[in-house]
Amino acid sequence: MTYNSRLKSEILDRLFEAILLLETKEECYRFFEDICTIGEIKTIAQRWEVAKMLDQNQTYTDIVEKSGASTATVSRVKRCLFFGADGYRLVLNRLQERKVETRENETE
Repeated sequence: MTYNSRLKSEILDRLFEAILLLETKEECYRFFEDICTIGEIKTIAQRWEVAKMLDQNQTYTDIVEKSGASTATVSRVKRCLFFGADGYRLVLNRLQERKVETRENETE
């Protein structure tokens, strides 16, 4: 299924093509430390943690307490998780698939 982003542009295409070239966590650290501010990286990481906690059905109170995110951030992430472009869901599902594959490989 093709996704038609409202943000689609040549400049974003080039950015995402560059990101897709990253092969290791170290390369990700190096690239993102150069391209983003520390605050931007931490904000993105916090939103990702919130998405994972929401996916685990944790309460707003627990999420705010554990992540340090505001209730507004939790609400925004929840809206994106359930009514957004399915980007969070795509990666959450892939992580779950990877966990299942890892467990299967460990039992072999």
